[in-house]
Amino acid sequence: MFQDRVLSGMRPTGAMHLGHYHGALKNWVRLQNEHPCLFFAADWHALTSHYEDPSVIEETVWDMFIDWLASGIDPSRATLFVQSRVPQHAELTLLMSFFTPLSWLERVPTYKDSVERHAEHGRDLTTYGFLGYPLMQAADILIYRATGVPVGEDQVSHVELTREIARRFNHLFGREKGFEQKAEAAVKKMGPKKAKLYRELRARFQEKGDEEALEQARELVGDVQNLALGDKERLFGFIEGGGRMILSEPEALLTATPKLLGLDGQKMSKSYGNAILLRDTPDVVTGKVRKMPTDPARVRRTDPGTPEKCPVWNLHLVYSGEDTRDWVRQGCTSAGIGCLECKQPVIDAVNAELKPIRERAAAYEEDPTQVRSIIQDGCEKASDLADETMRDVREAMGLDYS
Repeated sequence: MFQDRVLSGMRPTGAMHLGHYHGALKNWVRLQNEHPCLFFAADWHALTSHYEDPSVIEETVWDMFIDWLASGIDPSRATLFVQSRVPQHAELTLLMSFFTPLSWLERVPTYKDSVERHAEHGRDLTTYGFLGYPLMQAADILIYRATGVPVGEDQVSHVELTREIARRFNHLFGREKGFEQKAEAAVKKMGPKKAKLYRELRARFQEKGDEEALEQARELVGDVQNLALGDKERLFGFIEGGGRMILSEPEALLTATPKLLGLDGQKMSKSYGNAILLRDTPDVVTGKVRKMPTDPARVRRTDPGTPEKCPVWNLHLVYSGEDTRDWVRQGCTSAGIGCLECKQPVIDAVNAELKPIRERAAAYEEDPTQVRSIIQDGCEKASDLADETMRDVREAMGLDYS
């Protein structure tokens, strides 16, 4: 129905580490080869939790882009931009706040947990901005009419909320004055043969609920080259007997990603001091892994252990092949190998993975103007796309006074 487009972003609140790489960036690299993609630095989102000390955002944002580029994000395939450089995000957030029920935001599963967790660290997140965080997330997605959003299972509810908001918007504002007449005029623009087929497919769906006819009609409209975007939106809505489909209803793109824990077995985070950063030197990686805690049962070299009780095992699950994991399991449970021996394959694998990332990052560090130029171009492209959506949104909401 809408042009294939994938969108995702990250909050610039700390250095990129292996958790980011395996949890998102590797997936983004794959997606950019399969779909048109937009990836952005969510600096406004970062302010919802770091409003008392925003300096970390400014310090992090450019380093974050270097890490993205070094990880394989290709600016010729994906659009990279900064959220606050495209102020249309804020306008759409405001306009959607007028019709989004407060209860929809209060029921977001992560809201209360996040407020309580940050309160333990002295941060007050009982703010209007933090409550509206999911609404701005919806605006981030809808302003580009994205069709897919790569997320983990804990974020699926945010995508579902976005779909509900888009559905509500289309229901409230898609019924423009003279819709049927404009839709019929758009049908005629398809040409006699395609117009006849469109009407047949529409009738099959509306009279018999034929889902196959619905999909065929959508494909037919999508393939017509001489129709303006507004006419296509009307025809999409006319198929189902509704109004214009102004905003997309994106799908959550769930992908299997390894659960990479931190050096202490907890969630990997720079603030916890348990992360391997993407630009850590080989010596730093070696030192961090060698200092990792292991199975408490292995007090002495001769004490047998249980791999599943050791944080190092989590790294083996991500970085080691079956043969190495068998060697670790046998050696640990029989005390045949020591903990430093067990850690060495992980050290070697992590450093091998980070080597090309470090090299690419060094090139961008030497020429920071290259990064800023990439982001400037991306901001302009994103702004052009956002303008297209906002023109339709303003018109639909009666705010087009031209």
